[in-house]
Amino acid sequence: MKIAVIILNYNGKEDTLTCLESLQKVVGDGYTTETIVVDNASGDDSVVEIQEKYPEVKLLINPQNLGFSEGNNVGIRHALTNQADYILLLNNDTTVDGYLFRELLVAEKTIDKSAVMGPKIYFSSGREFHKDRYKPEELGQVLWYAGGKIDWDNVIASHRGVDEVDRGQFNELGKTQFVTGCALFVPRVIFEAVGLFDAKLYLYYEDVDFCKRAQKKGYDLYYIPGAKVWHKNAVSSGGSGSDLQVYYQTRNRLLIGMRYAPWKTKLALMREATLLLMSGTPTQRYAVGDFLRKKYGPRDTGTFKMPDFRRYLPGGTKKNP
Repeated sequence: MKIAVIILNYNGKEDTLTCLESLQKVVGDGYTTETIVVDNASGDDSVVEIQEKYPEVKLLINPQNLGFSEGNNVGIRHALTNQADYILLLNNDTTVDGYLFRELLVAEKTIDKSAVMGPKIYFSSGREFHKDRYKPEELGQVLWYAGGKIDWDNVIASHRGVDEVDRGQFNELGKTQFVTGCALFVPRVIFEAVGLFDAKLYLYYEDVDFCKRAQKKGYDLYYIPGAKVWHKNAVSSGGSGSDLQVYYQTRNRLLIGMRYAPWKTKLALMREATLLLMSGTPTQRYAVGDFLRKKYGPRDTGTFKMPDFRRYLPGGTKKNP
């Protein structure tokens, strides 16, 4: 049995090296592992440092930044070609518990069929959103993900248990509505049946999209509380609320809503998009504009222009906006 671990790196040398160090401490038997680092055209010395400190790691170097979706796809293709039975997608700003693989594999036997699985994820100690509210001994035990919830009426994906100190309240293995791409454990058979991440999304909501496609193919999604990961949260995108995060979350939320939400919600999303075009921030307006133009993948650096809505009205101009 072979497990491939895929870590996507973009100018995140220190975090990636720390993540790789934690993987060295994982114990268990009955399986082999291959660790794959996919570098998304980093401008720092990540490649040299990783090669020097972890020569056993397979390093795939992309000539340009392919984003989270296609960047991970590069690693997934390599893993499948090299006969991996399971693939763990792991954010580079994470560290893992020493029994991570054992717990995931034991859980799959309990489930008794192939499923998309996600571990319990904590904030890394000192990286909690509200770290001042916790006691010193509680840092590192504050939950970031204990299962996922999706409100399809509003197209909002959220994490169960976020900001709560882990006191065992989410220790039951069970089905969940989505598994976060921060730590996503997938048997190869599911990738073969469902396909890879959608490169259109580039960054954010690619995990929700993948999980929905898996469900449509008849696969369940499970939260595995015995498997544990610690996450620094939103490092690669500049932190929570960054311009980069706002752009991709705004654009991709509209796309995902139009794919999977009920019609009532789709109409509400279009009203919301109109309001954002009129009164949103420049980043939100740009994101909505790209959604309306069906411009996906990486954000360009052009200047946003308000679409000419007259072209959609009877007798209006047919000239492109």
